[in-house]
Amino acid sequence: MKLLHYNMYHKLKYTLAVCLLLMSIVANAQVTVQSPYSKFGVGNIKGSMLPQFRAMGGISTAVYKPSFFNNINIQNPASYAGINATTLDIGMSGNITELKNSTQTENSFNATLSHVALAFPVSKKSALSFGILPYSELGYNFKNTLKVGTTTANTKTVDYKYNGEGGLTKAYLGYGIQFEDHFRVGANAEYLFGNLSENRSTEYVNDPGSINSRMQTKNSVGGVSFSYGAQYDFRLDNKTSLVLGYSGSSSSKINLKNSQVVTQYFNDASGNEQTALDTLLLVENSPTNLKLPLIHNFGISIQKDNKWMVGADYRMGKWSNLSIDNVNQGLQDTYGFSVGGQFTPDVSAINGYFKRVDYRLGFQYDKTYIQMNNQDIKQMAVTFGFGLPLASYSRGTFYKMNLTAELGKRGTVSNGLLQEKYINIHLGFVLNDSSWFQRFRFD
Repeated sequence: MKLLHYNMYHKLKYTLAVCLLLMSIVANAQVTVQSPYSKFGVGNIKGSMLPQFRAMGGISTAVYKPSFFNNINIQNPASYAGINATTLDIGMSGNITELKNSTQTENSFNATLSHVALAFPVSKKSALSFGILPYSELGYNFKNTLKVGTTTANTKTVDYKYNGEGGLTKAYLGYGIQFEDHFRVGANAEYLFGNLSENRSTEYVNDPGSINSRMQTKNSVGGVSFSYGAQYDFRLDNKTSLVLGYSGSSSSKINLKNSQVVTQYFNDASGNEQTALDTLLLVENSPTNLKLPLIHNFGISIQKDNKWMVGADYRMGKWSNLSIDNVNQGLQDTYGFSVGGQFTPDVSAINGYFKRVDYRLGFQYDKTYIQMNNQDIKQMAVTFGFGLPLASYSRGTFYKMNLTAELGKRGTVSNGLLQEKYINIHLGFVLNDSSWFQRFRFD
C-alpha cells in the first residue's frame, strides 16, 4: 500500500499558517515610500518581481528555469510549469533615497516586509502558486509657496501643501501548465486592495484672519484583475536552450469607493491650525471604479542549464488610459527595457562555497508615465545580486538567500524639476522541499 509521507500534512499545515500570518503583515504594512513622484497615478508601481529577478535588471518574461533550483516567477505565470518541488519565498526590502532639486537635498531611509509567495507542483508539467506583494506605494509631503495679489499693498504669501499616503497590495492565485515538451502557458487571478489618501491645502502665511481651505480625498480599492503569459523554448543542444516569452496584464476595471471632504479653517498667530470653520463638501464611499491599463512584456533568454543565463525584456503600458473615479489621470504611455543575466561557476561543487553562488547583474531603463514641464520623466538603474546557497537539513530540501541591490535615478534637476537617486536593497529567503509529495511504500 502506498502512503503519503507522514510528515507532509504537518509541514503543509505549519507552512500555510506561517504564510497566512506573513500575508496579513504584508497586507497591513505601513507605506514607507517618500517620493513626490508617487503623487501621480496610483503611486510608484512596484512590479511583480522577486529579488532574484530584480538583480538581473528585472528580466523575467522569458526566464524559465536556469538551474535545478526552483524560483517563483510571478511576472510570467507560464514559468510555474517548471516548478517540481514545494517552493516558499519570503522577503523584505529597504531603500535609501536622495531627493534633490536645484537648491535643496533631502535623504530618507525606509524598510518593510515585501512579499510572501508559495508554489507547489500539481502534476509533472503544471504547478500552482499564490502569494501577496505590494502593487504600488503612495507617500509624499511637499509645498509650494507663492505670492498672490494684484498690488504690493494686497500681496499675500500662500502655501500650497500636498501630502498623501497609502498604496495598493496584490494577492494572487496562479497556475501554469506545459504542453508537450516546449510550450507553456499560465495565468494569475489578482485581487488588488488598499487605500489612496491625499490632501491638498491652501494656507495664507502669517495672516491669522484669512480663511484657509483643504480638500481630502480617499480612494478605497478592492477588485479583481488578471495577468497571463506564455513561453516557448528551443533546445540548441543537450544543455543549452533559447526561450521566447510574453506576459501581460488586462485592462481591468477595479471597484473603488471615493470619499471627499472640503473644509475651511483658520490658523492662529503661531500658524497652528484651528477647528474647522465649515464643511463645503462631504462625499462618503461613493461607488465608482479604477481603470487599469493594458500592459505588454516581451522577452528572450538563452541559458546553459545550471551554468549561465542572459536575457532581455521589452515592456510597454497604455497608462494614458488610467482613470480614477472616471477621471483620466493625464498620464503618458510607458516603455522600457531590461538586460541581465546570472552565472554559477559550479552548481555541484563539493569544495569551494563561492563556486555554488549565483552571480547576477543587470540594467534597466524606463520612460515613466509622468511628464512635467513638457519633459518626460525617465528612470534607469544598475542592478546586481547574489544567490547564496544555505545548508540543507534533509534530503530533497534546499535553501537559498537572494540578496539584490538596485542603484538608480529618476528625473532630473534641470528645468525646475526634481531628481530621485536611490539604493534599493532586497532580501529573499527561498525554500525548495521535494519531500512533501513523495510516496513511500511500507514493507
